[in-house]
Amino acid sequence: MILLALAIAAAGLWWYLSFRSHAAPIPFAKVLRETLISTLETNGKVEPSQWVDVHAERAASVQEIYVKPGQTVAKGAALMRLESSEARADLAAAEARIQQVRSELEVMAEGGRASDLADIENSAIKSQLDLKIAENDLNTVKRLQKRGAATAQEVTDAQNRVEQVQAQIRALQRRKASLVSGPDRKAAAARLRDAQSAAQLARERLSMANIRAPIAGTVYNLPVHTGAWVASGGILASIGQIDRVRVTLFVDEPELGRVSDGMPVTITWDALPGQNWTGTVDRTPTQVISLGTRQVGEVLCLIDNPGHDLLPGTNVNARIRSRIVENALTIPKEALRRQGGASGVFLLQGNRIVWRAVTTGISSVTRVQITSGLAPGDSVALATDQSLANGMEVQASYP
Repeated sequence: MILLALAIAAAGLWWYLSFRSHAAPIPFAKVLRETLISTLETNGKVEPSQWVDVHAERAASVQEIYVKPGQTVAKGAALMRLESSEARADLAAAEARIQQVRSELEVMAEGGRASDLADIENSAIKSQLDLKIAENDLNTVKRLQKRGAATAQEVTDAQNRVEQVQAQIRALQRRKASLVSGPDRKAAAARLRDAQSAAQLARERLSMANIRAPIAGTVYNLPVHTGAWVASGGILASIGQIDRVRVTLFVDEPELGRVSDGMPVTITWDALPGQNWTGTVDRTPTQVISLGTRQVGEVLCLIDNPGHDLLPGTNVNARIRSRIVENALTIPKEALRRQGGASGVFLLQGNRIVWRAVTTGISSVTRVQITSGLAPGDSVALATDQSLANGMEVQASYP
């Protein structure tokens, strides 16, 4: 009897194992309660929170560069110097013209050139002496005429001599006055103004050659090098304030409804693994744009960057934390399936699986909240290469 019982038991075990071997081995996971943080992962690009592009105001070559990329500068700090020999030459010429015209005006203020004035003055002194002699001669001839010792013609000749000398004196006075005329003074004043304007323009051009920082910040873009030729309006440098940076995140259109202002954001950069930066959503998009094959909205975030390690222009990864649910009923995302337009799971019942429709809430990167359809401790099938069907017999495993 004992041997018979053992034989029956062995046969039963063989039958059970043979039967089990035909059941598909499927991985399962338990339904858990946990705190679930809903996150949205995407990518973006870093920009300074405030920045200024420094442009060349005239075409020139770069003579000297005083800063390096990543260097912090104060407002007004020297960045570089452009070629300015032409402006320096123009300034020297204008200043020479200013000095020349000022000398002319000083001469005019004194009545004329000293040599001309001296010549006129000497001639005037001689003419005054000649006039005195002529007047004495006239008086003498008139007295003689009264005594009958001189003729009327002699008196007329003496009178003419006086008038001739008087005419010479008037001519000298006109000559002195003509040395500096009103139009001459106006013309000289106009030449002075022109020279001063030319000098001011040359100084402004020299000032343009000395490139200075328009704001305090960090030089994060320096596209030129010594000796490079820069066209008028070309970018010489970019300066930004990067204690806090602005990150533009590209969020796919279906996910935009999950994003709102003030949500926490964590940034990572592949170039600095292990580091992260935090901030918040500052502005949600007002339109959807094309980005390659994606339709995205540009979500603007403000991110703290105290060490200045997060550089403008870099491409970064981002995680937006949208919601937190305490004591949420959750399953792995890979357990959730779609059939007939509905969401559901394959639930383990005994050694078979049954289709169970569920409703979902928030999700994280790896897990999704179940708001109805499951209970804690239930087992749900995970993704597998094996095709699953309602009522299918399975061998459950829990990886």
